[in-house]
Amino acid sequence: MEGFMISEMAKRVRDILSMFVLAIFSKVIGTKPYSRGSAPAEPESEANECLSWRLAVEANNMPGWSTVPLHCLSHVETYMMGGQYEQDVNYIVEQIESYVSQVVLKGDGCDAWILDIDDTCISNLFYYKDKNYGCDPFDPGGFVAWVMKGECPAIPAVLGLFTKLVEGGFKVFLLTGRNQQTLAPATIANLHNQGFIGYHRVIFRNQSFKGKSAVVFKSEVRKQLVEEGYRIWGNVGDQWTDLQGECLGNRTFKIPNPMYCVP
Repeated sequence: MEGFMISEMAKRVRDILSMFVLAIFSKVIGTKPYSRGSAPAEPESEANECLSWRLAVEANNMPGWSTVPLHCLSHVETYMMGGQYEQDVNYIVEQIESYVSQVVLKGDGCDAWILDIDDTCISNLFYYKDKNYGCDPFDPGGFVAWVMKGECPAIPAVLGLFTKLVEGGFKVFLLTGRNQQTLAPATIANLHNQGFIGYHRVIFRNQSFKGKSAVVFKSEVRKQLVEEGYRIWGNVGDQWTDLQGECLGNRTFKIPNPMYCVP
């Protein structure tokens, strides 16, 4: 009996000691939330920061930003290639089409719609993939060489929107900052190859707008269209500078683009 009692007491002592050690260990862990043992918190924090950065970009709270932060490369790659970008574009186009269905055309040939080209109608994603999704500084010569290849794929949802606009009786103007003298033939061929056929006019940046900002250039073009008698029902672009300035139209719609900013 005495041996049994000693054994039970020893067992209780071990249990108490074990509970004491666990309590101390838990307290130590609890006071060090950024210790090596909780390493996953840092990537999550970084991902959240990059999500906030992208939201600030899309909300135009960071106008004129130059490059994607290097630590956000993975975030932008995942967004662009993992399906969320496509889903976002599809959702925006659904909103545009809902608005289009409510527009009553005058039927006089002056109901206009404006679409930007780069990363609105056709995508430069494959080019920017090689530029670390916008982490690298803009390379004017490299971009021109890419455009000359004429290999930009259509953005499917916007191609569908374009087709509906044309078939619905809108005069669709494709407005781009690409240089008319050097890039017009390659751009038009690229658009046609991707199914953008039936637009009313493609308008490029010409020599008269050399050195002027995107806002000034596109404002002047829209103003001229209005003076010609066109009613601009909608204006779609991936850059805020596509949607700022004068004669914006009845509605503007922004396509997401976290890879670059045109000031």
